[in-house]
Amino acid sequence: MDQVCIEPHLDITVDENEIVNGAKEIIKRIRPTWPLDRLDFKIFTDGITNKLIGVWYSGHYNEMVLVRVYGHKTDLLINRKDETRNIRILNKAGFTHSIYATFNNGLAYQFIEGTTLTTETVRNPNVYTLIAKRMAEMHKLKPDSSEIPKEAFIWSKVEKFMEIMPKQFSDDFKQARFEKLIKPISVLRQNYQFLKKTLSDLNGEVVFAHNDLLLGNVLYNQKENIVTFIDFEYTAYNYQAFDIANHFAEFAGIDNPDYSLYPEEELQKTWLNIYLQEYNNVNYVPENDINLLYMQVNKFVLLSHFFWGCWGLIQSEHSTIDFDFLEYAAIRFNEYFKWKEEYLDMKS
Repeated sequence: MDQVCIEPHLDITVDENEIVNGAKEIIKRIRPTWPLDRLDFKIFTDGITNKLIGVWYSGHYNEMVLVRVYGHKTDLLINRKDETRNIRILNKAGFTHSIYATFNNGLAYQFIEGTTLTTETVRNPNVYTLIAKRMAEMHKLKPDSSEIPKEAFIWSKVEKFMEIMPKQFSDDFKQARFEKLIKPISVLRQNYQFLKKTLSDLNGEVVFAHNDLLLGNVLYNQKENIVTFIDFEYTAYNYQAFDIANHFAEFAGIDNPDYSLYPEEELQKTWLNIYLQEYNNVNYVPENDINLLYMQVNKFVLLSHFFWGCWGLIQSEHSTIDFDFLEYAAIRFNEYFKWKEEYLDMKS
């Protein structure tokens, strides 16, 4: 793929408690003609990793600039250079917004019209058809001239997470909750090794994957009947089945996830049929192919629960966002243990 142009970097650090003032400073540099005394601001509250604010001025809503301030210590979780590179690649391919500038602890980028998904809209056949096709199109991208890496990114990522996640908390109350909610680290390590061996043996396809397609990371524009993916913090070469499984797990929602909303077999197979038609560029997919991917997806959803369980533990130690990350980690690990035997026994 040709070189993609690189946006300016501003030597500005935005205080996450003074996000409006920080956004103003960014706008001064990248939109010098905008009237500073007539700016409008909208703080978005969907995310639980970063803080996001939109800036525009009267009559120019569609020119809104989004300013994202990275969450505290999220550099432990996310490679920001890779993230901005992935956004440039995907913007060039027509998949997402452009970046206007980066700054020391965030980035400013283009606003895209659309609403984030809900647990209802993600099950709407018109919407999920668009998502399945869009994911397949993304998975077909080959952004590097070099070969696709043999090993999916997920293993080194989980291993890094397990290395840095808290083994105990300095706060006694947190420690007591941690011991009550989370199984011992030795048990988690043992389960990880078992998962790695079992899932690696499936020899699933490795593709250019989003890896974090939660409801808030898909924008649906009803007027134009299109979906746009956003937030490429975890985008990397990974198992095709993981990306799909991870999206299916997000049917549960995030604030109070309800895993009874995980899509049933019929919905999954309908979705996978649409995906495989686009991915393989065919009008008909043999039932065996759908069944094989269905089996892989439901095994990989275990890894999705395990991965975000580890993530929740790290966030519970470092994040300043008002969200119960420890409870979230416990919910994800509980789902893993609940379904582990049934899903790992599945045959295609």
